[in-house]
Amino acid sequence: MTGAPVVGVTLGAAAAAVAIGILELGASPLLAGVASVASLALLTRALHLDGLADVADGLGSGRSPVDARAVMKRSDIGPFGVVTLVLVLLTQIAALSEVFAGSSWIVQAVAVVGAAVLSRAALTWSCRNGVRAASSGGLGRQVAGSVSVASALAVLVVSIGLVGASGALVDARFAGAVAISAVAAIAVAELWRRHCTRRFDGITGDVLGSVEQVAFTVYLLLLAVLA
Repeated sequence: MTGAPVVGVTLGAAAAAVAIGILELGASPLLAGVASVASLALLTRALHLDGLADVADGLGSGRSPVDARAVMKRSDIGPFGVVTLVLVLLTQIAALSEVFAGSSWIVQAVAVVGAAVLSRAALTWSCRNGVRAASSGGLGRQVAGSVSVASALAVLVVSIGLVGASGALVDARFAGAVAISAVAAIAVAELWRRHCTRRFDGITGDVLGSVEQVAFTVYLLLLAVLA
């Protein structure tokens, strides 16, 4: 989990290359946004999206922590999960489309790669010492508390710093927008993780997937507004 942002660099670079490539071929920013989000879903086998949908169903159930986790373990996706997935994916695509429109390839790359890196830095931070797992099994139990606070904080600072510095390759205004978006994405993801921890009595693999998607979406949304 300490190296999660490194995986984000690889995934983000691949998705950015797809988006930039089809933009260069004359495709619309909207289509490029769809291609970028679809590429990430394909490369990750929609793992984090599945977690987000399961968490939405668990929260929407209004049941006790144990029963809510049972809802999350089901193989089907309920109405809360479906609506959440649709809205989140539309937000991501719309935000990317806004950023892609009339921008340079550097801006486009910073948007996609930055989102992928920061969303995984949020995972590292969510697995620091002191964060408890919700049950005795599953991914949550394997990774909860597996990263020291010092290491998690270092990963967070380096990730935000590198993404912010990449924004400076464009201009000061864009760098500021990137920095604000990055810090806000991590902060909102942490608030989300805390809410889920209280609601489910700890973290699960699904909760971690939802944390990644929250950070990813918040970063892109704010970047589209501020850049």
